[in-house]
Amino acid sequence: MAGRIKDEDIALVRERTPIADVIGEYLQLRNAGGGSLKGLCPFHDEKSPSFNVTPSKNLFYCFGCGEGGDAISFVQKIEGLAFAEAVESLARQIGVTLRYEESGGRSTRRDEGKRQRLLDAHRAAAVFYAENLMSPGAVEARRFLSERGFNRAHAEHFGLGYAPAGWENLTSHLRSQGFTDAELISGGLAAQGRRGAYDRFRNRLLWPVREVTGEVVGFGARKLDPAEDGPKYLNSPESPVFHKSRLLYGLDLAKRDISSRGQAVIVEGYTDVMACHLAGVTTAVATCGTSFGEDHLKILRRMLLGRTNQGGRVVFTFDGDAAGQKAAVRAFAEEHGFASETFVAVQPDGLDPCDLRLRHGDQAVADLVDHPLPLYEFMVRKVIEDYDLSNPEGRIAALDAAAPVVASIRDHGVRRFYGKNLDRWLGTLDESFVLNRVNQHIRRATARGGRAEPPPAPTPDAREAPYDLGDPSLQRERQALKIAVQFPGLAAGSGFDAFTEDDFTVSQHRAIQGLIAKLGGVAAAGDPASWAARLRESAPTEAQRDFLTRLAVEQLELYGELEEHSARQILGTVRTHSINRRESNLKSELSRLGGGGGVEEQQRLLTELMALQQQKRALQEELAGGM
Repeated sequence: MAGRIKDEDIALVRERTPIADVIGEYLQLRNAGGGSLKGLCPFHDEKSPSFNVTPSKNLFYCFGCGEGGDAISFVQKIEGLAFAEAVESLARQIGVTLRYEESGGRSTRRDEGKRQRLLDAHRAAAVFYAENLMSPGAVEARRFLSERGFNRAHAEHFGLGYAPAGWENLTSHLRSQGFTDAELISGGLAAQGRRGAYDRFRNRLLWPVREVTGEVVGFGARKLDPAEDGPKYLNSPESPVFHKSRLLYGLDLAKRDISSRGQAVIVEGYTDVMACHLAGVTTAVATCGTSFGEDHLKILRRMLLGRTNQGGRVVFTFDGDAAGQKAAVRAFAEEHGFASETFVAVQPDGLDPCDLRLRHGDQAVADLVDHPLPLYEFMVRKVIEDYDLSNPEGRIAALDAAAPVVASIRDHGVRRFYGKNLDRWLGTLDESFVLNRVNQHIRRATARGGRAEPPPAPTPDAREAPYDLGDPSLQRERQALKIAVQFPGLAAGSGFDAFTEDDFTVSQHRAIQGLIAKLGGVAAAGDPASWAARLRESAPTEAQRDFLTRLAVEQLELYGELEEHSARQILGTVRTHSINRRESNLKSELSRLGGGGGVEEQQRLLTELMALQQQKRALQEELAGGM
């Protein structure tokens, strides 16, 4: 049985993988200064960016939740992969052929990991389906597309395909390429029958569903013969590669325009995504057989870099039918993630974007998206539409129905604004009365018990011992360690390797100093770009790896650029304070001995004290001479 990936191949993947490009597939990154990039963390919910990427060191770190590491660990965390699977995924992207160690030391190419096998099977299936779209048996599939205004070029752009009628067309084809029935069933391409595996999709038009990176992970399939059994739309089942709650159809095509334009458009179906993109609304995406949920919201917020940046906004388009109204209610339930930057675009005649384009052309689709209503206004107006506003009783009933909607708005200013608008829409002509009604609902909700905010997560610095970032002593030591991790050449010239663990006051700092010394000190760092990675790989615990990542990406608190003189001053100050601490301890011991201690012990302490004082004078002269 094949063993682990060879260490030198793992190192090659780390070295050649451009971490900013990898992470940029999942979230928008912007310049943070000092050679760093920032974005919204994909590992916890935040509204302002605290996720930093340092391309020069191929590391990332979130100052909000403490997640950090290299490109491999990022892919592990965001895709839920094992270490080897993440390495294999990145190696494939950058064209590195991995070697594996057999027992006995012999090297070989191992069969690729399970996930990669499933991705390969889906890629082959997408090619198979696309080729069959032009086959004689796919005439109904082509007619379906033509009737909705799509031609062959459009189908090729979106990768559409056709699943032939019959039970084993795809299964037999993939078997011939070396895939097993177990793999096809696990990936959702086939189902298990009494006689073995059979095609899940038969006589259907197919849309490949891709991850944000462009890898095909599943399919959406439309039934072509109404007389056949099965739902009109059939999606891939949940599998090791297909997680519909974390997928948005079209995001691989839309991601760059979502980031650059600061807008995302949510539509109902696959044909609506196609219609929007062809009409110039290239920020359109759709869910894959599920409701728009919290995970989808987080994905889009990362693409938009949060609501406080550049006024990013999300536009939902819904059908005018009852299902569309339910979708609006669901979107409103998730509204807290976008606040007042969420809008709703509903065509008055109830046409979806696909039908709208077909009947009125591309411009009508663009106009629909360009003139939406704020989601709050849409929801309030939909509630009061159900009441007779021609009499006081109807207006009061509408007010009591709409007041909870307005009360749910978290921003006080926005809530007050919609409270005043509600008065105008109802025609009560009494703003104070309406606002008081809204405030009553807020008080009732509070009395029932509001949701408490969770306590902030501890930083990695606090995992081993008390760690006060406001302590000047710790700040100085931290600066010295950052120099050693980020600028080993300057640290070597400034005497860092003369430090011992006694020069640091907390266990976290002592552990990093010991790790550096174990690797031969900063003098043995070699290439500064790979030094931080070497330290991380050598760290024995996850806490130390996290702390090293933070030291590698944090900026130095300096007035001006770091150079040899400033590095020497920072390290010298840490050494001075270390000497002062030891000097103070020796004096305390002498004081405790008083006149009752042994002469030899007192002499030893006095000798150590004199040596420390000499060291301090020499250090002070050295620092003064460098000024």
